Amino acid sequence: MRVLFSTIAALAALAVPAAAQTAPQREMRGALQVENVPETPADVSDRLRQYVNTRAAGFADWLPDGGVLIVTRFGDTAQLHRVDEPMGARTQLTFYEERVTGASVRPGDGQILFTRDVGGDENYAGFLLDNSTGRARQITQAGTRNEGFIWSDDGAQIAWSYVPAAEPNYDVFVSGPSDGAQPRRVLDAEGAVYPADFSADGRRLLLQRYISIAESQLSVVDTTTNEVTRLTPDISVSYNGGEFTPDGRAIITLSDEGAQFHRLVRIDLATGARTVLTPNLNWGVESFDLSPDGRTIAYVVNEAGQSTLHLMNVANQRALSAPQLPPGIVSGVTFDHESRRIGFTLNSSTAPGDVYSWDLRARRLTRWTQSETGGIPQSTFVDPELISWTSFDGREISGFLYRPRTPGPHPVIINIHGGPESQFRPGFSSTIQYWVNELGVAVIAPNVRGSSGYGRDFLALDNAEKREDSVRDIGALLDWIGAQNTLDKDRVVVYGGSYGGYMVLASMTHYNDRLAGAVDIVGISNFATFLENTSGYRRDLRRAEYGDERDPEMRAVFDRISPLNRIHLVNKPIFVIHGYNDPRVPVSEAEQVYAAVRRNGGEAWLMIAMNEGHGFARRENQEAQREAETLFFRRVLGLD
Repeated sequence: MRVLFSTIAALAALAVPAAAQTAPQREMRGALQVENVPETPADVSDRLRQYVNTRAAGFADWLPDGGVLIVTRFGDTAQLHRVDEPMGARTQLTFYEERVTGASVRPGDGQILFTRDVGGDENYAGFLLDNSTGRARQITQAGTRNEGFIWSDDGAQIAWSYVPAAEPNYDVFVSGPSDGAQPRRVLDAEGAVYPADFSADGRRLLLQRYISIAESQLSVVDTTTNEVTRLTPDISVSYNGGEFTPDGRAIITLSDEGAQFHRLVRIDLATGARTVLTPNLNWGVESFDLSPDGRTIAYVVNEAGQSTLHLMNVANQRALSAPQLPPGIVSGVTFDHESRRIGFTLNSSTAPGDVYSWDLRARRLTRWTQSETGGIPQSTFVDPELISWTSFDGREISGFLYRPRTPGPHPVIINIHGGPESQFRPGFSSTIQYWVNELGVAVIAPNVRGSSGYGRDFLALDNAEKREDSVRDIGALLDWIGAQNTLDKDRVVVYGGSYGGYMVLASMTHYNDRLAGAVDIVGISNFATFLENTSGYRRDLRRAEYGDERDPEMRAVFDRISPLNRIHLVNKPIFVIHGYNDPRVPVSEAEQVYAAVRRNGGEAWLMIAMNEGHGFARRENQEAQREAETLFFRRVLGLD
């Protein structure tokens, strides 16, 4: 009876009109600050918990004994585990309250280098885990951001980039792994610079400077003299990673020079000559690994959001036998030290990430893990279909549509990705599967102009003054929805995080009369205040994409297009969700848009996690967020 009463009371709270919610009180629920968010009925939390508790396993590295190091979650956060044989037991190695964000194994030794932050602040610290004692020690300075950790081939050196959170310029350090070793600065860099690879002799370090998604540079630093040699010409070209060949005479990298997409390229270090190794691809190479013996390259191509895995003989550039994988997304491709096997992660729209390997000699695909789906039969999950529509300028925009199996017309959630230089790809999402299967809502995930994966020109279509053209792509999508008899044009919600949060708010200010509500997660509400308050290490990187708020003309554009300045046009409910420690989009962006909606007399819900950053990583907070979103969707879409 007590459960029944609480359920009725919670549902009754949803029915209270916005006008009656004149003075919501902020309260703490665990680590969450909430306003205007109802308590969750038990029937919602019990079923939703199953979806939130689906797991995924990600390949991290090969272990010296032939096993694999993986990242997966069995508690509240992702931690390191080892698996000694295919489909064997997962043995947990780290037990932190904070998530482990990455790991690699020391060549020939088995020590594990891993990174983690605190409360989502993205000040990643590096740790070395000693397998003989189970103890981990921090090797980086507290309160700084450290990333791009790599080992030398002999395991005698570690390199990484370092930056204080308030600074725009990175340093590159090299250190030995022994206790008491002092890191040595080999480069006082300008901008965002990351180590990519050591030469085989450990004397040279390949570096990448990221300027924007459309421009980067490669150079080499001599780790004994600190002398830097620029490898790439001073032209606007994007490079992505790189590895020395074993003889040290060349590097293999990804480049879009002279092309719309990244291709595999060999750069001769003596002459600077650049040779394209994959000249005939119509899609982009997104990642690769060169085998330790230098004979084989494994590379992954992004074909309209799906991955294809390829193997190439370096000597003659001919294709080698590669596994025939089901449609999905491949990541983390890594050769073992014998150059015989590659390990990788594979996930699809209906299966969470799991770890696989391919034996090049035996031509055998091996599955190492099988992640749980919360007790929900995998057969109930739905695959999306690729759709397209014509935007205001005649350009074709595409996206993925997930349809419920029940009869329509269905209400719609438009799920807009962040970035903006990201791409929605049909990997596994327990959130989307819950919306489709449990709420009976169709989900459309658009790749508006400015998304990656569709070529260099498409990527630049939303830059600076053209920012709102991507919002107009959502308007064209609303037109397309209105022409579909299986979709309900009068019950459409926009949903998105980070830059997707900006898109949500901007869509509301332009299409308020065509939308039922919005969920804004860690979103940008005003570009000027966002750029002024984002962490110093990324401010110039974001200016390259959005424009410079210090330029009066650009600031005037920001004043015109920022949703905060147009929020008075919105009279539909908005749910604002943010992490208090967010270093990318500061929590002030959420507070100011929430306050503006309330001042205008609009209905707004607010959830701020005090122990999270740019998105919620802890299971308990993810559960609370999904529960509250479900209640919001019930409210604005009129769901039973």
